[in-house]
Amino acid sequence: MIAVIDYGVGNLFSLASSLRHIGQEVLVTGDPGALRSADRLILPGVGAFGDAAQKLRETGLGEALIAEAKRGKPVLGICLGMQLLLTKSFEFGEHEGLGLIPGEVRALSETVDPALKIPHIGWNPLTLTRPSALFRDVRNGDAVYFVHSFQGTRCEADTLALTEYSAPVTAAVGRGNVVGCQFHPEKSGRVGLSILKAFAETEGPLC
Repeated sequence: MIAVIDYGVGNLFSLASSLRHIGQEVLVTGDPGALRSADRLILPGVGAFGDAAQKLRETGLGEALIAEAKRGKPVLGICLGMQLLLTKSFEFGEHEGLGLIPGEVRALSETVDPALKIPHIGWNPLTLTRPSALFRDVRNGDAVYFVHSFQGTRCEADTLALTEYSAPVTAAVGRGNVVGCQFHPEKSGRVGLSILKAFAETEGPLC
């Protein structure tokens, strides 16, 4: 069973529907205790990093997620959920993340062409940079759907995929049993479903 963590940020319906479409049992939950009984955990999220991190702390979900990740349980962060896996964010101040993967979250505007629109919204191709079971059915150039204004940085050692938005942008990160996608696999058609399926079926480390 896959637990989709509900901490008050993000549209969980499309993610849960995508997981059920590929035959997975899904529990959308805000109960820290339920994370312990699940086989795999997904941390979604949209919105501001600081608010989301505070909600994870206040609900006890962040502490429970860290504990389960350290036990070796597979964890997938999506969009803001991926950013929360990193060490810290500089979105409207400085905020601590979950620290499961070393890295920082900074504004896209620091690196991309100022003529480009932010947030970055749309389909972009992936460049795979490290082997990962998460991308077992994905090829270089396969496109996925992004919606974001901030990006993971200083996480090169754990970067699994990049995309290009006038400059390289971190598209996915991973360390052992913990992985994150800046894009939305639940909104990325066939390619996104293949990524969710790989996460759900892989036994052992994801990267």
